[in-house]
Amino acid sequence: MMLKLFKENIRIAIGSIRTQLLRTILTVMIIAIGITALVGILTVVSALENTLSSDFASMGSNTFNINQYENNSRRRGGGEREIINPIISYPEAVAFKNKYSYPLTETSLSFTATTTAEVKYEATKTDPEISVLGVDEHFLTNSGLETNSGRNFTNFDISNNTYTCVVGSDFEKGILKDVNPIGKTISIRGAKFKVIGVLKEKGSTFGNSQDLRVLIPIQVARSLFTAPNINYTMSVMVDKKELLDQAIDNANSTMRRVRKLSPIKDNNFAIVRSDDLINKILSITKYLGFASWLIGIITILGSSIALMNIMIVSVTERTREIGVRKALGAKKTTIAFQFFIETLLIGQLGGLVGIIFGILIGYGISTAIDFVFVIPWGAIMAAFVTSFIVALVSGLYPAIKSANLDPIEALRYE
Repeated sequence: MMLKLFKENIRIAIGSIRTQLLRTILTVMIIAIGITALVGILTVVSALENTLSSDFASMGSNTFNINQYENNSRRRGGGEREIINPIISYPEAVAFKNKYSYPLTETSLSFTATTTAEVKYEATKTDPEISVLGVDEHFLTNSGLETNSGRNFTNFDISNNTYTCVVGSDFEKGILKDVNPIGKTISIRGAKFKVIGVLKEKGSTFGNSQDLRVLIPIQVARSLFTAPNINYTMSVMVDKKELLDQAIDNANSTMRRVRKLSPIKDNNFAIVRSDDLINKILSITKYLGFASWLIGIITILGSSIALMNIMIVSVTERTREIGVRKALGAKKTTIAFQFFIETLLIGQLGGLVGIIFGILIGYGISTAIDFVFVIPWGAIMAAFVTSFIVALVSGLYPAIKSANLDPIEALRYE
């Protein structure tokens, strides 16, 4: 019985919507605008978060780095003087790697030899904008990098200081275009290197290309690039994420022993987790999410007022119909439910149209600014719930008003 009544109310509501098609379309569009604003902004925010996560995943998921950094300390006069931490020298880096023996970890040593190298292949050469890194066999794994073709360095390559290299993906678009780069010989500072691998494309992070670089064995890099005060970085990967905090604590104490720091002295080095920066940035994007909800709610509030106003007009126009139905024995709940169903249908139609427009707009913006688009399931669910609440609130008063009409006065209404 209840199912038949529900179907009948839906049939009546659809019939009423058809008779006032232009008004219904305008109402649906008003609701859709609010939902579009909400879904569109949440889609772009989701794309931004996904892009940031992808960009910073290049550091590796369960890794931390030990490197140099600067901090400030106050002197007695109340002013500030800058303290520059000492560089991490090669002997210190090697000492740390030898002393650090936490279970299920792998330590990599690396340094940036130059960021202005010119690379030659046969008669062609690059602009002097190539980064050259001295690395060991664990660098790629610890940095979350993979080869698109060829292979990674082996222990043999590093131990025997072979003149081999792994290049970024942009080399396949530049001096190694239209050839198989594996096995080709390139020249850096007059030294010839055999290409053994090409990295997968990583794109740019804040404008810095991750694909214009050459990786060479660390000892070979040290012999070619002999600038003073070279700063080394130790990268440690932990196999199990739950051991990351303990591994960091152990690395901190090990590095303090290497630096021979007394217990009362602060660290003069930095330990940076791979997820620290991304977590800080993602915490900022939460505020963008709050802002989008605020904008969406303000817009949807206008939509709910418009929907309520239109439903009140609909009740007024159909006063005689309500009077006839009551005279024939229709209950208050039946009349209220009919108008309530009609409001819900319009609200859900508006929500559906808004979701489609919002996703399309979000996809367009994400594509235009080169964000990684993802289907915003959270935003879609939020839009459905919001449109339902809008219809619920907007339809409540008109439904109650229609149910409480006096049948005799309703029949007199012209």
